[in-house]
Order: sequence, then structure tokens, then C-alpha cells
Amino acid sequence: MLDVSVIDDPATALVAIDPVRSRLLSEIREPTSAATLAQRVGMSRQKVNYHLRALESHGLVEVVETKKWGGLTERQLVTTATSFVVSPGVLGSVAADPERELDRLSASYLIALAARAVREVGDLFRRAGEAGKHLATLSVDTVVRFRSAKDRAAFSRELTEEINRLVAKYHDDSAPGGRSHRLMLMAHPLPAPGAERAHPETN
Repeated sequence: MLDVSVIDDPATALVAIDPVRSRLLSEIREPTSAATLAQRVGMSRQKVNYHLRALESHGLVEVVETKKWGGLTERQLVTTATSFVVSPGVLGSVAADPERELDRLSASYLIALAARAVREVGDLFRRAGEAGKHLATLSVDTVVRFRSAKDRAAFSRELTEEINRLVAKYHDDSAPGGRSHRLMLMAHPLPAPGAERAHPETN
């Protein structure tokens, strides 16, 4: 089972975000039968089986064990990943694209960058898995609390200067066998606990 699976097919995305099927996905991270699942979510076994077939046909769940009970066959199913992310690429030409954003200091540009990262890394991750290879990545995630807007501006300036220095030191257009990597830096206000949907601070 994958830790994360990126959904890049529109039809699969529609299946996954259906409220009933999304609920079923959340309930079968461990092998579960349709009968057990039906009792757990308060639905008929027939209806649960209908939704599970749809999830299975789109690769969101898989059968891990089959048991015979008299004349009945019980299938144990589990999700193919611990969690799922829908790639912005499923929206086609209307998906967020940083190439269309002019203001690089705007929140919309940051969102477009994040969307592109999900789209690109999701595709690379899938291809690496199909080839049986490991995808080398680097992630840095931390929190910094600034005393003032002045300190935040100074930090941004110094960080940009240091990144530019490192890029100049290690970038080599002519290196045989070299491979280009995309480097992004993002910063945004940290949401207050439990207030993700509240109005964000803008200062």
C-alpha cells in the first residue's frame, strides 16, 4: 500500500470525491468485508458492494483476500493507498498555472506553485513506481515566528540572497548526466488551531 496516491484521472477523481465513496475509503484502510463495512456505515450490503465495485474499477481499493463461506464468497478489500490527493491536472486547461500569474508576491501565485508541484511530483512518483525506482526529493518544513513585518522582510531578503548563492555554486548547465531540479520556497501565515476556514490574517 502506498502512503499517498495522486489521482490524475478526472473519472477517478469523481469517484473518489463522492461523499459516500469517500466515507467508504476512510473506513477500509485495513482489510474489511462488504458485510462488516455495511454494518459500520449503516448501509445495505448490496449498496456497499455497488460502491466498492466502482472504487475497485478505478484502482482505489483492491481485494487482498477471498474466503468461501458455504455457497458465498467473502472478499476482503483495502484501499490502495493510506491517503489520496487529487491532482489539479484533472481540471485540464483551467487548472492553476504559475505561468499565468503575474504577481509573484500574491497568494494566488503561491497556490499555483503548490498545484504545479502536486501535478509534477505526482506524475514523477507514478512513473518511478511503475519503473520500480525511487524518486529522490528534498523537503524542508518548519515554522518561524517574526517579531515584526520588518524582520520578516529582512529574513526574506537574506534567504533569497543565500539561495541565489547556493544555486550559483551548484548549478551546472554543461554537466554530463546532470539533471535539473525545481526548487521552490513558500511562506504563508500559519492558520490558528481549528481556524483553517476562518478569515486569515493579512498583515
